[in-house]
Amino acid sequence: MENVVSTTHPNLSQDRMLQAIRMLPHVKAERCRRSFSHFAKEFWSEQSNDTLKWNWHMDYICEELSKMAHRVARFEANKYDLIINVPPGTSKTSLSMILFPIWCWVNYPWLKFIAVSYASDLSLESAEKSRDILTSEKFKKLFPHIILKRDKSGKSNFMIQEHTWNKYGKYVGLKNGGNRFSTSVGAKVTGFHAHIILIDDPLNPQQSTSKVELDKANMWLTNTLANREVEKGITTRIMIMQRVHQNDPTGFSLKKAEEDTKYKLKHICLPGEIRTPKYKSLVNPPELIHRYTDGLLDTVRMSYDVLMGLKARMGQYGFAGQVGQSPTPPGGNMFKTDNILLIDHIPVDWEIEKIVRFWDKASTKDAGCFTAGVKMARIRKRKEIKFVIMDVCRGQWASEVREKRIKDIAHIDGVRTIIWHEQEPGAGGKESAEATNKNLLGFAAYYEKPKGDKIYRADPFSVAVNDGFVWMLKGPWNKEFIEEYEFFPNSTYKDQVDAGGAAFAKLTMLKRAGVM
Repeated sequence: MENVVSTTHPNLSQDRMLQAIRMLPHVKAERCRRSFSHFAKEFWSEQSNDTLKWNWHMDYICEELSKMAHRVARFEANKYDLIINVPPGTSKTSLSMILFPIWCWVNYPWLKFIAVSYASDLSLESAEKSRDILTSEKFKKLFPHIILKRDKSGKSNFMIQEHTWNKYGKYVGLKNGGNRFSTSVGAKVTGFHAHIILIDDPLNPQQSTSKVELDKANMWLTNTLANREVEKGITTRIMIMQRVHQNDPTGFSLKKAEEDTKYKLKHICLPGEIRTPKYKSLVNPPELIHRYTDGLLDTVRMSYDVLMGLKARMGQYGFAGQVGQSPTPPGGNMFKTDNILLIDHIPVDWEIEKIVRFWDKASTKDAGCFTAGVKMARIRKRKEIKFVIMDVCRGQWASEVREKRIKDIAHIDGVRTIIWHEQEPGAGGKESAEATNKNLLGFAAYYEKPKGDKIYRADPFSVAVNDGFVWMLKGPWNKEFIEEYEFFPNSTYKDQVDAGGAAFAKLTMLKRAGVM
């Protein structure tokens, strides 16, 4: 210690140096207390094993959240609710749902929170990570006066306590503080009230394709949560999400604010890239455009190559909403069919890795819907991958004729081809699917119930087509196939698009991008 004193602080005595060292935790604690950004950086490792990669947008979000907390703590009237739109993978959940409530308690231990996600397991996971911070050795060292209440420490609803002293410095005892109640959209919240309501991704991309789910989320957020305020006019709502539909909770709230001047919103919108003019026009507030580098929100975690990978997984519709914050359904020419390369045969230097035939079934004939079976292969040459549409079988058949046709085609395709087929809607859909599987004994056959609307399901395949990754063997079925894709989603029939998109999904085993 003498060496430290003499070389580093030659004018300080050893006692004063020891006192300064003892004060270090207090200095660090005070910096954390004053700055949410500093707190988030200091406690990042307590809630994540990932290396912290800080970006300017995180400072901006921290500042906006801090303003909301200080205003509520001063019991000032709520000037606006806050909506933040950012892409997945930008640390929105870590900042808003995990770290923010703990930072608030460091400053205002009495604050109460309701935290909402689209699924209960996600909400509980965030709560558990918040609780981990509270019980960490680092937190105990810097903020020993804040502890988790022993008999109220469950993930779904936990409370904190505060060690208190009177003005004479005498220890008074433990005082109950705020709490965090975690729930999901649609769940009961009776009996719980909050000073701050946190909403993180109230709707996932798959739910957004259902009008029922959209309406359910919007009505629950509007009606149920509206009665969960500790004090009306002061309690605030903070919603942070990626855009997934024109009428998602962000779109619904923005429209409500336009129609009702009494409803005040502050809307922050940060697309993942602004090289696309439409996305650039959505940056809000507009002055944040100059913070982008090379048209990118985050050049480290969301480089252009990373974004293109996301586009391939999400599809152009999903990418536009979740990354570009522009959830506009594509119109005609969703598929650039000119980019499909017609070939006579698969080149011998390409390896066939997997073959799938997917059947989009219909049980009608004559002027009814078509049944279509699209056979597709994934091929590889070293690191390069292509997808080949090998054959399409299509017709308007009654159920018994359709089943015979499916079995005949299975024998022609051979056992190497994996067969998938759609479970039709309605009460008899599962029975029909099981009957098809029995009809295909001896072959690898599976069925599934389609999820989402047709555009949503076709979207990833459209990216592969448009980027030139799809070839097609020449055949008499080519013309009708191309025409249906060319005019989709405005084409008269969509069975070949459904079957082709599903076959592509099975060859890639893509899961639609979820919430991060």
